[in-house]
Amino acid sequence: MKLIVERIEQATPQIRVLRLTGVDGAPLPPYEPGAHVDVRGPTGVTRQYSLCGTPHDRCGYTIAVKRELASRGGSAALHDQVTIGSELEVSAPRSLFRLAEAAAEYVLIAAGIGITPLLSFAYRLKQRDAHFTLHYFARSRDEAAFLPVLESQEFAAHLQLHLGLEPDEVAAVVRQRVAAALPHAQVYTCGPAPFMRTVKDQAEAVRAGIEVHLEHFGADPAATGASGDTAFTVEIASSGQTLTVGAGERLVDVLLGAGIAVDTSCREGICGTCVIQVLDGEPEHRDQCLSKREKAANDQICACVSRARSAKLVLDL
Repeated sequence: MKLIVERIEQATPQIRVLRLTGVDGAPLPPYEPGAHVDVRGPTGVTRQYSLCGTPHDRCGYTIAVKRELASRGGSAALHDQVTIGSELEVSAPRSLFRLAEAAAEYVLIAAGIGITPLLSFAYRLKQRDAHFTLHYFARSRDEAAFLPVLESQEFAAHLQLHLGLEPDEVAAVVRQRVAAALPHAQVYTCGPAPFMRTVKDQAEAVRAGIEVHLEHFGADPAATGASGDTAFTVEIASSGQTLTVGAGERLVDVLLGAGIAVDTSCREGICGTCVIQVLDGEPEHRDQCLSKREKAANDQICACVSRARSAKLVLDL
């Protein structure tokens, strides 16, 4: 879609919030809380951004862009080159980070820019009158985005703000809050990878079997390849065609090279665009878009980064 930048807000020194609307003012496609879109900026670089407005708002999308110190032209361009009235190419929303239905309690744990998908969850949970708490970790108030919204009457009773904590203090807070949650609570977390690992480790340490859902903004370095990769074959179920994926090749590239249409976007294992159903064989999951339960089922593969443990995979293509 071609969308117009209708409004810009500097939420923190490093986070810029953009309100995007349709060129003709027509309603935009609906989306579920936690959904994200691909945004192609002025430099042609495409990045994924969570939708952080109210999910029922069909008049526009809201995204928050953090300026990355090592930006390769994506976030920097959206900060430096985009103004009100700029036109951006935006994909339809995709939902990979989803709220479970009817949980006894929802524990939302965000750090930094990770507040964006969890803010959309908070809107929906408030609408449902669900039992939830949003824990927001930031270095200081100046670096915490969306505080006017989160501290408003709508959300103030659900917000617990944690500022300037050291890593061991973060771990202690997470342990305490998860331990105090109701049985069958669901935990959702988003933020830097080390922070999410802390949340996952601490939650599972105090509550065996608890569901911890993660949303990633960047790829795991392990997903880009590993020494010792071996070749494997894939069979296309509809035709019986067999292809070989070499040790240094990506499954998605082999499929595209054989003329088999596969949608792809991030090529880092975080957006879920290239997920394919697996009918037989065991994938080696290197992505960060499938849930722990989905990976355990072994019936899907993220074709841009994942490989095979078995010698052959049969794909539902």
